[in-house]
Amino acid sequence: MTSTTVRKRAATGALTGLALGDALGFPTEFNDVPSILAKCGPWREMDLPTPAIVTDDTQMTLALGKGLRTAMDRGVLDPESLERPVREEFVVWYESPENNRAPGNTCLRACSLLKAEDRPWQDASQIHSKGCGANMRVAPVGLAPGLSDEQRAGAAQLQSALTHGHPTALAASDLTAHAVHLLAQGADPAGLVGLLRSYALDNRTRYHHEWLGDLWTRGQDPDPEHFAARGWDECLAVLDRLRDAVRTTSPETDPCLATGAGWIAEEALATGLLCFLMFVDEPLTALRRAACSSGDSDSIACLAGAFAGAHLGADAWPAEWADRIEYRGDLITLGALWDA
Repeated sequence: MTSTTVRKRAATGALTGLALGDALGFPTEFNDVPSILAKCGPWREMDLPTPAIVTDDTQMTLALGKGLRTAMDRGVLDPESLERPVREEFVVWYESPENNRAPGNTCLRACSLLKAEDRPWQDASQIHSKGCGANMRVAPVGLAPGLSDEQRAGAAQLQSALTHGHPTALAASDLTAHAVHLLAQGADPAGLVGLLRSYALDNRTRYHHEWLGDLWTRGQDPDPEHFAARGWDECLAVLDRLRDAVRTTSPETDPCLATGAGWIAEEALATGLLCFLMFVDEPLTALRRAACSSGDSDSIACLAGAFAGAHLGADAWPAEWADRIEYRGDLITLGALWDA
């Protein structure tokens, strides 16, 4: 980890930004833009709700973060050390009375199956789902220090596959973690889309056998490389749309019109990135633009917040917002551990 990463406290910044975006977008999800403007006023003046309640996006991010921390505390991160504690944390979330924030059906179905400890996780994975539930929560994998590129990619895809087994969900989770990692390490946002396209092309036919086992056989693909390529090709297509949108989209228009509504994994990544890239040095404006959108506004805003916080660090967020976010203690504890 670089001294710059420590100084800006990228992990604390990203986790805080994710939760703030989640809380800002929670009241606007399922609303169109005119309805949001009627309810909240001008989008550039949107304020954090009181109380600042988050959704399952933040809850599952913390569940993944806790499971990842447990796995790393036990030694070298590998599929065996990661799968069990993350699976356990997901089941704890599933059974929690606080799991009442309109969670996605894919996560609920998969977690109900993951409860059976003798069931291989591949049999719980929802192989046809590429909902955004897997990449909205993956930021901890991009923030955890000391991982190799292989560990980061494998962990990002495995945590996705526990619930969302579609190859596009895996690829989008991998790309999201990679983007968070690059920004935390000081990458120039202006070159980020190009870096992500190169990464996608380099990994297009790579199937992580060690991390995913025989997951690919649950699809209808002739081989694992074909399975992987299906996901990466959909991500490459939306990255091309994002590259054009960054140049041509007006900040005053609904970002979902350019890169998608975000209910599916690749669109959530692209639209969250678009909001961040339109306002690289204005993190609150990026969150507000994401929250004032016609799609999955809490997930889009939580991704935009993760990218902005990884790039700018913990000081990006004003204390009057950050100090009152739900689960603040858990977010700070996890962020401080990885910033130390």
